Amino acid sequence: MERGSAMLAIALLCVLLFRFQICHAATYNVGGSSNWSFNVAGWPAGQSFKAGDVLVFNYSANSHNVVVVNKAGYDSCNTPPGSKIYTSGKDQITLAKGQNYFICNFPGHCEANMKIAINAA
Repeated sequence: MERGSAMLAIALLCVLLFRFQICHAATYNVGGSSNWSFNVAGWPAGQSFKAGDVLVFNYSANSHNVVVVNKAGYDSCNTPPGSKIYTSGKDQITLAKGQNYFICNFPGHCEANMKIAINAA
């Protein structure tokens, strides 16, 4: 009986922790009312992000994309090999803890500040 109670307590704790994480994650529309577009690099300024928060990238799939890159890719506006590329026009990406970098790799778009860097606590 004691082992069964311990297992039940562990299961309950896992459920509570899972619900806590989901309930406290925030969703952000990247770029606000302008959506994912040119000159969005400053959009994250003044906002606080946490690991598990969700970024929603809304854009015309014929004109843009979202690429998850490293710092070097962000700084150089180049897509490193193996980068995840999103193309749906309604992408939802969960932030990882630490630095997160995103660019549009259509020619000239990243250079026109269609990129964001977010530090998630």
